[in-house]
Amino acid sequence: MANILDVSLKTYRKNAKLILFFSIAFLIALLIPVFAPFPTYGDMGAIFIRTGSIYLNMNFVDAIIIVAATMFSLLFLSFAIVAINIIVKHSHTATRIKKEVLDGLEKYTANVFVILLFFTAVLVLVSFLTYYTGYSGIVTLVTAIILIPFLFYAPTSIVMDDARPLRAIRYSMHFIKTKFGYFILWVLVSFVLLSIVDSIPILGSGSAASMYASLLIDSFIVLPFLIVLQSETYIRRFNILKHT
Repeated sequence: MANILDVSLKTYRKNAKLILFFSIAFLIALLIPVFAPFPTYGDMGAIFIRTGSIYLNMNFVDAIIIVAATMFSLLFLSFAIVAINIIVKHSHTATRIKKEVLDGLEKYTANVFVILLFFTAVLVLVSFLTYYTGYSGIVTLVTAIILIPFLFYAPTSIVMDDARPLRAIRYSMHFIKTKFGYFILWVLVSFVLLSIVDSIPILGSGSAASMYASLLIDSFIVLPFLIVLQSETYIRRFNILKHT
């Protein structure tokens, strides 16, 4: 575990051009909610909808726009996650990356999209059902915490193990149970990096330029590196690769 950050940095630097290219999808995924006509806010590398305003003022057209924006955002997010995982997988195997992309990208993206869509749908449903109780925020947060161990490594497993979504979920839970330290390390690293980037709008007095600067850094540096770190930790389940 001690050298996993160093390995992840080397993988990121070695494949920086490809990673930056595919990270455009991260930027698109984050920008879609920003430019959609409903209230949003950014926090910890993600864009969130202000559900209070949505529930009070939403009509049928707004609902269609929200669903469409969410679906496209998740699709681009899935694409970016899959592409970066393929890059990491390629760096540890003799597979030609062009062939790997052509053979697996569409299938893997579809399966990761199913995982992310399920996670999002559950959280939205819980938030909606508990909104008028006054505890929607905390209940939704608890639900997310419960789901994360099942789903956290599932997208990585889909690429690394060529697993279907249900099997990937089982692999994710098993990996967290047996290698919980890697998960905690990822959480700590992500908290530090995203907190640093989140301070940019504060230092910039909340200006549009500073907020977009934060978005760009998240999209092209922080989020791609976190996916690389997640992938490098998961790949340690393969004995032949865990010491590389």
